[in-house]
Amino acid sequence: MKKLLSLALLAMMAMGAHAQEQKDSADSKKPVFTTIKELPITSIKDQNRSGTCWAYSTLSFFESEILKKTGKTYDLCEMFIANKDYMERAELTVRMHGDSQFSQGGSAGDVLIIMKNHGIVPETAMPLPGTMQGDSLANFNEFFSVMEPFVDAVAKNKAKKISSQWKPALQGIIDAYLGKCPETFTYEGKTYTPKSFMQSLGINLDDYVSITSYTHHPFYTKFAVEVQDNWRWDQSYNVPMDEMMRIIDNALDNGYTIAWGGDVSEEGFTRKGLGILYDTKKAQSLTGSDAARWLKLKDAEKKEKLASLGIDAPEIQPTQEYRQQGFDNWELTDDHGMHIYGLAKDQNGREYYMVKNSWGEYGDYKGTWYMTKAFVAGKTMDFLVNKNAIPKDIRKKLGL
Repeated sequence: MKKLLSLALLAMMAMGAHAQEQKDSADSKKPVFTTIKELPITSIKDQNRSGTCWAYSTLSFFESEILKKTGKTYDLCEMFIANKDYMERAELTVRMHGDSQFSQGGSAGDVLIIMKNHGIVPETAMPLPGTMQGDSLANFNEFFSVMEPFVDAVAKNKAKKISSQWKPALQGIIDAYLGKCPETFTYEGKTYTPKSFMQSLGINLDDYVSITSYTHHPFYTKFAVEVQDNWRWDQSYNVPMDEMMRIIDNALDNGYTIAWGGDVSEEGFTRKGLGILYDTKKAQSLTGSDAARWLKLKDAEKKEKLASLGIDAPEIQPTQEYRQQGFDNWELTDDHGMHIYGLAKDQNGREYYMVKNSWGEYGDYKGTWYMTKAFVAGKTMDFLVNKNAIPKDIRKKLGL
């Protein structure tokens, strides 16, 4: 009996040692980041159950721009932007008789245009997100369940003439869920309108341009990126991929951040806080999986195997052709907006952009994502940046 107990104890110890070895091996492959450049950002926010990443990321970007220019910290109001934007999007949808998508998504250009045309307010000037319906964070489930069929009914009305009453009716729905946009408000003892508050922030909205990189339009010209959430047909400057990346690096080097929009549907964009452009073919052999076995794995199993490679994960080195093919075949999609504010490297020397997300203090890095340069080069749809952050030779080519 004692012998059996001793053998069992030895077996348990061996299993424990093996488990510890596996844990140590996994931990040794987990990225340890060294910050190269980190620019000031405002607090991490949570968009919760709302498709408003475009508003959160772009206002975060402008908060950093204001901080850089004036040294002042502001918390700007995403729901003001959403209120104005959804009404204008509905107006276009009705004009197009429903042949324009009405949805929660948007772009950095929406925020810029709303701020130019309507101004902006601080977060305290409107009800906090979600509070109009008794929630603590934004929740658009019921809101859009009410609003979408309303807009659809007006846009596809068979009448020869529609009345103007649909606009105040829709505005009532928007105000009921998001709060009414104030005509005047008091902030730090002063009374403002949204436009006068915008003027007080110390930045020039004409300084901001959108950048993209595709070959189906000529380089060094402007075009509207053909994605559904770019419903205003806001135009972006088109540059080669290597110059697109130079603009990001030059911006960070000179103290400017970037409002980024791109594809986060890839296996390499993890919910733990990483963005890696996995080369799955090379990864298969590293994980001991040939092509046939790999195809049989469930998505969760594939992600687990890829994640286990950590800093040793092989990456695709994207090219201009890779980007264009991805855009044309729907692999490069317009999923999410975030805020690039820094650069770091892991223990292998691979460089990552530090990116502020709007999912609260989520993931291993409390709301920050680390996306490799390859991931950003391959999966960027477009981004908003201060034109003064663009290298002079590129600015000259663009006529800026």
